[in-house]
Amino acid sequence: MAQSWSFLDVCESDFRPLVVIELAKSAKAETVEWFTKRIVDKKAKGGAQLLVKPLLTEKEGENIYLVGASHLRLLLGAETVGLVKKCSDNSMRTFTYSSRKTFKDFADDNHDFLTMAECQYIIKHELENLRAKDEKMIPGYPQAKLYPGKSIVRRLLTSGILVQIFPLHDREELKKLCHSWYGRVKVGYQPLDDVRCYFGETIALYFAFLEYFTFALIPMAVIGIPYYVFAWEDYDKYVMFATFNLLWSTVILEVWKRVCATMTYRWGTLLMKRQFEEPRPGFHGVLGIHPVTGREEPVYSSIKRQLRIYLVSLPFVCLCLYFSLYVMMIYFDLEEWALDYHEENDSNLSSLMLFVPSIIYAVVIEVMNRIYRYAAELLTSWENHRLESSYQNHLILKVLVFNFLNCFASLFYIAFVLFDMHLLRQSLATLLITSQILNQLAESLLPYWLQKRYNKRMKKRLCSPKIDKDLSLVEQVNLEKEMGTYYGTFDDYLELFLQFGYVSLFSCVYPLAAVFAVLNNITEIYSDALKMCNIYKRPFAEPTANIGVWQLAFETMTVISVVTNCVLIGMSPQVSALFPDSKMEHILTVALVEHLLLAIKFTIAFVIPDKPRDVQIKLAKLEFESLEALKRQQMKLMVESLKE
Repeated sequence: MAQSWSFLDVCESDFRPLVVIELAKSAKAETVEWFTKRIVDKKAKGGAQLLVKPLLTEKEGENIYLVGASHLRLLLGAETVGLVKKCSDNSMRTFTYSSRKTFKDFADDNHDFLTMAECQYIIKHELENLRAKDEKMIPGYPQAKLYPGKSIVRRLLTSGILVQIFPLHDREELKKLCHSWYGRVKVGYQPLDDVRCYFGETIALYFAFLEYFTFALIPMAVIGIPYYVFAWEDYDKYVMFATFNLLWSTVILEVWKRVCATMTYRWGTLLMKRQFEEPRPGFHGVLGIHPVTGREEPVYSSIKRQLRIYLVSLPFVCLCLYFSLYVMMIYFDLEEWALDYHEENDSNLSSLMLFVPSIIYAVVIEVMNRIYRYAAELLTSWENHRLESSYQNHLILKVLVFNFLNCFASLFYIAFVLFDMHLLRQSLATLLITSQILNQLAESLLPYWLQKRYNKRMKKRLCSPKIDKDLSLVEQVNLEKEMGTYYGTFDDYLELFLQFGYVSLFSCVYPLAAVFAVLNNITEIYSDALKMCNIYKRPFAEPTANIGVWQLAFETMTVISVVTNCVLIGMSPQVSALFPDSKMEHILTVALVEHLLLAIKFTIAFVIPDKPRDVQIKLAKLEFESLEALKRQQMKLMVESLKE
């Protein structure tokens, strides 16, 4: 870096509010003064060298502060976090302040070179990296212990002194995004680049995957309709449909990797270097020395953690799985009662009653999934994982195992124990449609209605002549700080994962599953966009290069779907009739076909490259140029040492 941090001066004229910090009303004055001073202090003194301004409101005792940064500070922060930007020659390179003139659209007076989301991400990074120096505690709170290297923001959060930190919306840009994204019903692609600029790569990738998955479902839906209408019991044709489904599910996931690589290269996150992961806020332990960083931080025995996982978490998960199976058996008792009722009465009402057990069971499944999710979060936090990635992986594993069994166990039982294909179709359709309706209500419509009610109350309360000229900003902050917090894309990907299971696991039994999935996803795009723009606080942008562990989850589902569809087709009367005398030969033939399809699946996955050829060449070229630059630097040092 050509410049040092010392030349950066805090200039009030550069102030642009980007991030809101809300401290507890009971926070002591000396604590607030110390914390704001650390935010403003120069980097050489251990500060963040940002700009802070208190938000003046009519409410007494509120501790709300607006945080911003000078343009120069943000540029230096962009280098610190390793942002990748487009150069004048259209190549993507890691931004450095010394070579800023080589980047496309850069000018010293162009404050739009960095997107607002990138600026907020930089501020979040700087705040999270405010670390204790010689302090032993947070001033005014002797119980809130500090040690050298401890994140100050994380200690304030865990101590309840810091209520929340969130990025502000840009109202003008949000209006434009809303109009182009969901403001009008249209047939076309989402403005993913605009979504990425406003919300960051993680959220943009989710919407990109949702859109891609919806378009990928259309061939299955188009083919499924005539199969449903004209060939209901023709298992020979269903063999072709199921085979197409299995190949389709593999191809779309492999093609998605290529689409994802193209997008993230264009956005710059494919080139971003993975930063060293800091301990998560909830991690606790005895103070010790980390063997990699050499810094003091809490140390917790991995043996204790493993004991908690295997002696407490694993039995708890097994107990929940047993309870899920117990509820499933109650559902089958209800199904039997409804069938008996229909046989006794044989009326329109009794015909409708046949669907009641499945609807009730679908509602119970959703309720159990949400209760278990809450319990899994508590349990995973109690396991005391050091890293956020480790915490997320253990949480995802717990939730996926339970949700998979809870949602699909009854279908497997009907298919492979009861051998009732009619009931399987009915249950699959009811579970799929009911779960989609409940998710739309719980995730979008209900929160939107509650938020609209709250906004009306807040506007009436804030429209007072006593409030000064900062009315719009005060109103915006007060409205946004009470909005719900968006906790990430976990639930959204989980919903798509379960939907993918309904479509792929039993495709040969209910071809219309893809049709309902397409219809749901079209509304999901609009409702999720509405949710992000109007219901929740603006989340901080999080750079990412792919959809992470969810790619593996979807690929695992395709393997399971190969097995289930092969067994279902093998159980059909037409296939069974081919082996009247030898059951073993029947089983071996089905197993052989299943292994053959798996071999084809893995061959397709191997043959299709994860990155397009042009992206591979660009990445290789950048790596070559980096090595050449390193060689030139080494030669320069060698020549200078010889001169001496």
